[in-house]
Amino acid sequence: MIIGVPKEIKNKEFRVAMTPNGVAELKRRNHTIFVQRDAGAGSGFSDADYKNAGADILENSKEIYSKADLIIKVKEPLEVEYPLIKEGQIIFTYFHFAASESLTQAMIKSKAICIAYETITKSDGSLPLLIPMSEVAGRMSIQIGAHYLEKANGGKGKLMGGVPGVKPAKVLILGAGTVGTQAAKMAAGMGAEVILMDINTQRLRYLQDILPANVTCLFSDKSSIAETLLQTDLLIGAVLIPGGKAPVLATTAMIESMPKGSVVIDVAVDQGGCIETCKPTSHEHPIYEINGVIHYCVPNIPGAVPVTSTIALTNSSLPYLIQLADLGWKAACKKSIELQSGMNVIEGKIVQPMVAETFHLSLQALTDIIT
Repeated sequence: MIIGVPKEIKNKEFRVAMTPNGVAELKRRNHTIFVQRDAGAGSGFSDADYKNAGADILENSKEIYSKADLIIKVKEPLEVEYPLIKEGQIIFTYFHFAASESLTQAMIKSKAICIAYETITKSDGSLPLLIPMSEVAGRMSIQIGAHYLEKANGGKGKLMGGVPGVKPAKVLILGAGTVGTQAAKMAAGMGAEVILMDINTQRLRYLQDILPANVTCLFSDKSSIAETLLQTDLLIGAVLIPGGKAPVLATTAMIESMPKGSVVIDVAVDQGGCIETCKPTSHEHPIYEINGVIHYCVPNIPGAVPVTSTIALTNSSLPYLIQLADLGWKAACKKSIELQSGMNVIEGKIVQPMVAETFHLSLQALTDIIT
């Protein structure tokens, strides 16, 4: 199969979809790999590294899309890329369709095969291609929050862990999945007072046993969130509904009740956000203020640490990419339930239930297409 790796064009997105080591694995299986010039530069990989691994370097994304049967990306295609996508072409990336109706409609129109990293699901319910980036985003959310809590950066001037005789910062995390758990670990490690909320009591019971003593696990409801936010220094939104739009848990009124100089980070913003006052920002312009509360809502947080993120992503995505390249998408889907769960839009038809539900569009049974 001919595989194309275009350069990411989202603002300050330094990741790349495949490392040279991943290219070498694909080359050993006799696949052809085209990599756009400087696609890996932001992650520390040179064109020479890709050439040595067996890839051919092409000058621009137009060439990549025109030649490749399968495109692998990190972030969803942007509007300027829509016309480059061909009918029947496989696009393998983080789509987050539920956050963008325009993207959904564009991919329907393209009649491409759209496989979303974030909905690939194992038999135990885990999300193998979302987990590594969620781990990165969860950990980064705390160091970003600590940065913006500093007075010079607009915050209230509070140290996360305090010092002897002075109280630490109070951190509220909504959602006890991968992002929330990693955020709790980092915040606890810095010495903060951490409250982790979720509606899954079994998950809360487990995390209360394994997390440090300065983490309190509480059942999440509107009243508890509103009460806690009155004294919260840093709020982390970490709620996920796989394939669907995140529910709003913190309302505008709740955010406006927070002390001035507090910080809000909505990691769920790439799925629509779970904090009502949040709107997508960028690494170039990451923050804005509402009622004196700093909001950081960058959808591609892991793009700021591309060396770590790119390697972690390739480690997880390569086995699925090999299946697609070796077998073709239909045969690979028939063989892999996990790949089936990654299918979102196929040849103009929506096959992912949450995407169809979000935009009130008709749902096509995947089995009708691959059988």
